[in-house]
Amino acid sequence: MATPVVTKTAWKLQEIVAHASNVSSLVLGKASGRLLATGGDDCRVNLWSVNKPNCIMSLTGHTSPVESVRLNTPEELIVAGSQSGSIRVWDLEAAKILRTLMGHKANICSLDFHPYGEFVASGSQDTNIKLWDIRRKGCVFRYRGHSQAVRCLRFSPDGKWLASAADDHTVKLWDLTAGKMMSEFPGHTGPVNVVEFHPNEYLLASGSSDRTIRFWDLEKFQVVSCIEGEPGPVRSVLFNPDGCCLYSGCQDSLRVYGWEPERCFDVVLVNWGKVADLAICNDQLIGVAFSQSNVSSYVVDLTRVTRTGTVAQDPVQDSRPLAQQPPHPSAPLRRIYERPSTACSKPQRVKQNSESERRSPSSEDDRDERESRAEIQNTEDYNEIFQPKNSISRTPPRRSEPFPAPPEDDMATAKEAAKPSPATDVQFPVPNLEVLPGPPTVVTSTPAPKAEPAIIPATRNEPIGLKASDFLPVSGGPDTEGSWRPEGRGQNLAASIRAPIPQAVKIPQQVELLDEDAMSQIRKGHDTMCVVLTSRHKNLDTVWAAWTTGDIKTSVDSAVAINDLSVVVDLLNIVNQKASLWKLDLCTTILPQIEKLLKSKYESYVQTGCTSLKLILKRFLPLITDMLAAPPSVGVDISREERLHKCRLCYKQLKSISGFVKSKSSLSGRHGSAFRELHLLMASLD
Repeated sequence: MATPVVTKTAWKLQEIVAHASNVSSLVLGKASGRLLATGGDDCRVNLWSVNKPNCIMSLTGHTSPVESVRLNTPEELIVAGSQSGSIRVWDLEAAKILRTLMGHKANICSLDFHPYGEFVASGSQDTNIKLWDIRRKGCVFRYRGHSQAVRCLRFSPDGKWLASAADDHTVKLWDLTAGKMMSEFPGHTGPVNVVEFHPNEYLLASGSSDRTIRFWDLEKFQVVSCIEGEPGPVRSVLFNPDGCCLYSGCQDSLRVYGWEPERCFDVVLVNWGKVADLAICNDQLIGVAFSQSNVSSYVVDLTRVTRTGTVAQDPVQDSRPLAQQPPHPSAPLRRIYERPSTACSKPQRVKQNSESERRSPSSEDDRDERESRAEIQNTEDYNEIFQPKNSISRTPPRRSEPFPAPPEDDMATAKEAAKPSPATDVQFPVPNLEVLPGPPTVVTSTPAPKAEPAIIPATRNEPIGLKASDFLPVSGGPDTEGSWRPEGRGQNLAASIRAPIPQAVKIPQQVELLDEDAMSQIRKGHDTMCVVLTSRHKNLDTVWAAWTTGDIKTSVDSAVAINDLSVVVDLLNIVNQKASLWKLDLCTTILPQIEKLLKSKYESYVQTGCTSLKLILKRFLPLITDMLAAPPSVGVDISREERLHKCRLCYKQLKSISGFVKSKSSLSGRHGSAFRELHLLMASLD
């Protein structure tokens, strides 16, 4: 009797090189779970079929990096927002640009399609939310209320509301018909990265950098529950299609949550790093992540994941569609969305004051259409995926099949070990297999037909920018003492061993010396690093001694006096977590150090410097400008004079920094985005 093959619950599907430069955004088609769109610093939007190595279509037209992409529900249209604030909409079936929308003053951080009407919502770093009518090429409404960049937008399932999440730690709910904010949901203590509506009930989930997920009741406008203890910032969440649970894409794991009461049903280890988007199809969850120019896709078998308070269903015993399965044990506690049978009414249109928001057909639109192209790079996949819906076909469209799960690693190893050698013709029993009474189970040497691999390999399976041969010593010639001397690097180790060997030298000795040489290279610089870390530990002890007294200013002064930026970075990473620790006299000491951090060659130093400067600008810049603009006081006020002196000093330091920030605001990527945000905050200095 054959032993059933144990397959993996989660596995990596594929890794592709998606762009010529860094990938800056991506999104999965939620209807099929098979269409992937990526935006890059190369100003292109590329479309892919999940688990296929070749790009289907490449969309051009943007002149700055693409910061956000989104597909509509039928996966016929795609919208992309760029770093310059422009938005472009493409028709994927017609393979052409549909609209170019202008109006935002900073990069686009979030986009979403209306579920029924031809509208697009956009959120920007300029803190504004705009609702666009694709047909009229114009802005229908502008929603103001956030004080920082809008990171996520989602329309409600019935298309009547819009939820927004921003870096100002808040979630807001907007009524599209009334054109105003319905409610604000405070509670998060960090930037809110994602919001998601429940598919049926009046419930909203939000995930934040404070490592919490909050659930909000949209009838009572209050928090239902809060899940804490996420391993890192929450960037992607998704409700199960029947609404029984919420999936959270955590660092290297998938977590399954319930909210009444809050509890974790299951945790699945998936080595996907920072997953960027999730989709569900055929009882499989697809997750995608990106790093530099590479995009990786992963699959989790949801039939083996616990999604309610009961055990996971058996796919063989319960293969009925969701509509025929028993309802969730806990009945809905709140209202259910009423989905209109036709497109919802057009949101209230208001008078447009900005010339940039009034768009009409013109030669400029024609020029945009000429400059924007849809380059079909894989005609076969394009015809299969984007076949026009109105075309007549004699055969029904093919339904996508689940991705086949690979066997567990230990099972695969055991199967390989059990295979007989092709050179023998001896039959032998397979060990450790429990069989029914009868003749012993044997495996012959007759080769079985080789099955095609279930997973399409990635187009690149080597570390990016690394050559393994560069880290291995190679063969050379004997030195004066008769031992084997390496000649150099850059050749393969196997070629080194195959090279002619002097008679006096034996192969084991050569391999041993090569290992020693490799270890010496690994140990090279180890002593220096130990000295550096020991010195750093000693310096941090000095800062800690001042910190324990409760005098933050003294501990900062001691860190600055040590003249070691790494110590300053360690201290700022602590102070940045609690904005109330910042005082005006602290700014006078820290600002010169921040300028050094911003000019550092280390990415982590620049990131810490940007975070600290943003906190200072938000807390103290209004005070500084008001103090400097205020008329002189009557009489002598010593405390006011001291405060005025500190404000002047901070202003001078901020002016010094603003020139450098402005020069870096044109950079692409994450740091360029941070510098542009700082440049906007420092605009009042000019």
